[in-house]
Amino acid sequence: MNCYDCALKDTTAPAVAVCDRCGCGVCLRHAHVVGRLMERAPGSGPSVGRRLARRVTCPSCHEAEDFDHVTCAG
Repeated sequence: MNCYDCALKDTTAPAVAVCDRCGCGVCLRHAHVVGRLMERAPGSGPSVGRRLARRVTCPSCHEAEDFDHVTCAG
């Protein structure tokens, strides 16, 4: 699989991951990797993991999830 964002720019780069949101292949240059807390239903014991899990998104989904910079057309 090749990187979708590279293909849009008429270049080819192998995908090293798949976007967690949309499923597009992403190369190292376009991959956004963040930590995410893993949660489970409350019960006996901790409901949040002790370590962050890795989450990979493409540039488009990463930008769409940036709620601090949302602009509204009006």
